[in-house]
Amino acid sequence: MFDNQTILVTGGTGSFGNVFLPMTLEKFNPKKVIVYSRDEMKQWEMAKKFQGDSRVRFFIGDVRDKDRLYRALDGVDYVVHAAATKIVPTAEYNPFECVKTNVNGAMNLIDACIDQGVKRVVALSTDKASSPVNLYGATKLASDKLFVAGNSYSGGEGTRFAVVRYGNVMGSRGSVIPFFMSIKNKGVLPITDERMTRFMISLEEGVELVWHAFEDMEGGEIYVKKIPSMKMTDLARVIAPDARQEIIGIRPGEKLHEQMISAEDAYYTYEYPEHFKILPNINGWATCEKRIKDGKKVAEGFVYASDNNSEWMDDAQLQAWLDRNANKIGSF
Repeated sequence: MFDNQTILVTGGTGSFGNVFLPMTLEKFNPKKVIVYSRDEMKQWEMAKKFQGDSRVRFFIGDVRDKDRLYRALDGVDYVVHAAATKIVPTAEYNPFECVKTNVNGAMNLIDACIDQGVKRVVALSTDKASSPVNLYGATKLASDKLFVAGNSYSGGEGTRFAVVRYGNVMGSRGSVIPFFMSIKNKGVLPITDERMTRFMISLEEGVELVWHAFEDMEGGEIYVKKIPSMKMTDLARVIAPDARQEIIGIRPGEKLHEQMISAEDAYYTYEYPEHFKILPNINGWATCEKRIKDGKKVAEGFVYASDNNSEWMDDAQLQAWLDRNANKIGSF
């Protein structure tokens, strides 16, 4: 799929990009992979990992800057949109900046991709975009809607856009696992609520979902991977079995449970062996056989949330993951 093709990753120095690049370079033989981001120091550090690989290029730029995007997208075939302002409390206290990146940036990218003749675009979303209760989730819902509707702007035969949505990424920077690991020897782990649950997905699984979306998409689909859930109290116990758990209360904008498919989405959602697909409810696309393929429609009122999940990660599975990734946790 990507052989001899040019790929650009916005926000490419983040957790996703640091896993997407090596996996994609190993599995495929792209002509070029462009890392587009605004942090020169992260690019400097990332470039050291790929020194000597002429396929990897770095491009300083911000998705807020449409002119810079036009330049970066010249000759690009595929785009992964990973750039976002995504820390929930940060978005709550800096709402204007969050909107500029997550909403205005999405519009800039859609326009630039269409005008530059990009073939396919996959945007990364979040569980927080489903029935959002915080600004980050609201801006990502708006972004999802923009990418879905972008297929109308491109005229059907031009650039195609799709979205992938997944929950808590295990071991990524700023997430709960590296946080708990960093303080486990203090004897106390803060738990916002003893009932709290989260979906658990590895970055490798996230990359594979993006690959699948590129191969499968007709345009406008939202892909949701089936992944296990875990209670935060159980996660804390596995990481620090001797530590006391202190309940501190839910932070501003935080959900008790993650949700990736709402009851309202269920009308347009189809199930597959390893994922769900939410079809766009505009232009009659939700009944399009090319988009449905061999999917089975979910029941009315179906909700895919971390507390009603049929699959749960047990202690042994989490410990095995921690052992395999001991040297990488918090570094990607």
